[in-house]
Amino acid sequence: MSKDISYSFNESTYLSEIRKYIDKTYSQHYASKKVQTGELIYSKPERGLHFSISNIIKYADRFGDKKGMNSSDLYKICHYAIHALYCLDALDGDKNGKEEKERGNNYRC
Repeated sequence: MSKDISYSFNESTYLSEIRKYIDKTYSQHYASKKVQTGELIYSKPERGLHFSISNIIKYADRFGDKKGMNSSDLYKICHYAIHALYCLDALDGDKNGKEEKERGNNYRC
């Protein structure tokens, strides 16, 4: 039985917006290539984790500098954080990483 949570910071709205942002990335031109750079980077979980953390730092550092104070860089940070969690699961041998591999995901992490 799930209980409705009264979020203090409008988390449910932001999580929905993050999902919309991520969904949109799958229709961008990078997603239409046969082999993407991401597939090579994420083929090794440790490399993928470091790449993701590096991009989190990059977008956090430049927040507000490019296009002013906007949410775009923050959504990128959230997306890379999800990539990092996925790679961490793969490194830990977590069930989620195994299920993704079984479903035919080309990424190792």
